[in-house]
Amino acid sequence: MLQNQLANTPTDKLNGVGPALRDKLAKLNINSAQDLIFHFPLRYQDRSRVTPIGASMLGQEIVLEGEVTRCDITFGKRRSLMVRLQDDTGVINLRFFHFSAAQKASYENGSRLRVFGEIRRGPQGYEMVHPECEVGHVGQPLQPLRPTLTPVYPTTEGLHQASWRKLCRQALNLLDKTDVLDLLPTSRQVPNITLNAAVRYLHEAPFDADVQALRDGVHPAQQRLALEELTAHQISMLQRKLQYKQQPGAPMGDHGGLGDQLLASLPFALTGAQQRVLQDIERDLARHQPMHRLIQGDVGSGKTIVAALSALYAIANGYQVALMAPTEILAEQHLAAFSDWLEPLGIQIGWLTGSSRAKQRREVLAGLADNTIQLLIGTHALFQDGVDFAQLGLVIIDEQHRFGVHQRLALREKGKDIQPHQLIMTATPIPRTLAMSSYADLDVSIIDELPAGRIPINTVLVDNRRRDQVIERVANACAEGKQAYWVCTLIEESEVLQCQAAEDCASELQEQLPNTRIGLVHGRMKPDEKSMVMDAFKRGEIDLLIATTVIEVGVNVPNASLMIIENPERLGLAQLHQLRGRVGRGSEASHCVLMYQDPLSQNGKHRLKIMRETNNGFVIAEEDLKLRGPGEVMGTRQTGVAQFRVADLMRDGHLFEEARCLAEQVISQQPAAAHALVERWLAGADRYADA
Repeated sequence: MLQNQLANTPTDKLNGVGPALRDKLAKLNINSAQDLIFHFPLRYQDRSRVTPIGASMLGQEIVLEGEVTRCDITFGKRRSLMVRLQDDTGVINLRFFHFSAAQKASYENGSRLRVFGEIRRGPQGYEMVHPECEVGHVGQPLQPLRPTLTPVYPTTEGLHQASWRKLCRQALNLLDKTDVLDLLPTSRQVPNITLNAAVRYLHEAPFDADVQALRDGVHPAQQRLALEELTAHQISMLQRKLQYKQQPGAPMGDHGGLGDQLLASLPFALTGAQQRVLQDIERDLARHQPMHRLIQGDVGSGKTIVAALSALYAIANGYQVALMAPTEILAEQHLAAFSDWLEPLGIQIGWLTGSSRAKQRREVLAGLADNTIQLLIGTHALFQDGVDFAQLGLVIIDEQHRFGVHQRLALREKGKDIQPHQLIMTATPIPRTLAMSSYADLDVSIIDELPAGRIPINTVLVDNRRRDQVIERVANACAEGKQAYWVCTLIEESEVLQCQAAEDCASELQEQLPNTRIGLVHGRMKPDEKSMVMDAFKRGEIDLLIATTVIEVGVNVPNASLMIIENPERLGLAQLHQLRGRVGRGSEASHCVLMYQDPLSQNGKHRLKIMRETNNGFVIAEEDLKLRGPGEVMGTRQTGVAQFRVADLMRDGHLFEEARCLAEQVISQQPAAAHALVERWLAGADRYADA
């Protein structure tokens, strides 16, 4: 084990740390002096110089120094202590709402006072409210100013900044006796600064530091630490990947001709990208280690047929397949497609959702137990207790980011003596930096080619004041035998309000379009009601489908060539792209009308401009990441997207390749250092890389 004095010095060995403070620090995963050293400031305050009172400006955080000329308790809306501070350039009031008699007595006339705080506007001019104070009694000098910027640390309730500074200063003092172990190989290329120098700089940034560079996170000290943090995360993910690959899997050889039969029955040929991805999957399935592969494919790129062909390998080798989708609508789409493709091959398919009736559920469970059901399709119900497979060999998860990590793990653990192969699909393209950070434990395949004959969707922006023209356009399209979607969105998160808006919209449009057959689907309808409406729409019995964002994924109606999205400015780019992907699936030219509410914010204008200019989901995903950040884009709480202390996915994307190479080098050449790096940066954190 690579340890040193810092890592071996528990926090309760530091001055002022008793059991209560030790336990409070432990909740933040701070258990040693080394943990304190790697607890970095969020920002800095400049307390290294005194500003003349007369030069103070509203909103500044500054140090003032002067003589107390008055100290009184005042009574207004609230009782307060008012201290008047004066220097050669001016006078300012200090206001305290919470104070003691001893504090009041310390502010005696003639005493020197140094204060730090924010300049605010008060009833009698500029003032500071509850500034930090240092008192020099008459005849006593004040302490010299520190020649460094003052760090402001991430904290929690009951831990004040003064406590953090004392603790971190004690930990830094240990650096005079021992170094922080530099665990990266000496061959690293960037940035050119030692670990010890970087750590000291961030805790004790000099008063003349480039504050803008520190604020932007691009100072060499921050970049050096970001590189190490990214390397530690890469090591963690790669180790999980290695551990997963070491578990026993089920080698699956030839598909017994089933794949050839399916391909011969299709009215289309696979694209080159689909064929390449299938080759990746075929190689994975043939190994004795479990597959753990992510398929990325833009909307309409043909991931479903790839999943079906993959399932045939497992079924031909006597194993069962589970396909889990996040919504019943998407699961039903898969059921319809897989039934059309696989039932003619004699394959038995089961269906299980939370709304399945008791009798149907019993039949499905019996079929799973005796292996007569070879493929089970459903929603979250697949991973619940009591759903037991005879021989689960392949798990397919669609739109994986919409499931909690525990749900995905629970389904994978349905395997008995073997670890099932796992195929994960997403139609939400993952930006490169997110893929390298949060999915580094997965093998990734990309379907980057759309089927032949697909016509790009024409996207237009229309002000809501032209609503009547949009309705007329819908009427004309439906009169020509085409079908259309009308998507209702609200800024409120309430599903009740979302559904109410859709119902109101349906009533309004039915009144204005009496000759148009209109259907309605939303999240609060019963599953069989939604199925009836969707089936009618697919059969062409409904011309215009009014819906909430429940149709975001999985709905495939080739005759639908027009989509209206109300209030698109309220949705993320990825969600808009998914919704738009419901059209453009047939041979007709398709259109998406983004009907926005004026005035638009600058951010809203930029997002809608991107939607109008490109149909490329990968470009849209990168822009979405820039605008919303990784947590919003991928659903941090569910996916376990890395929470970094120093590194930033967007800012530090240029370091990922270096971090990946360093991680591989450390794992192969310095396994002890690999363990120490993960402990340094990730100890105690919830890492769901296994999912």
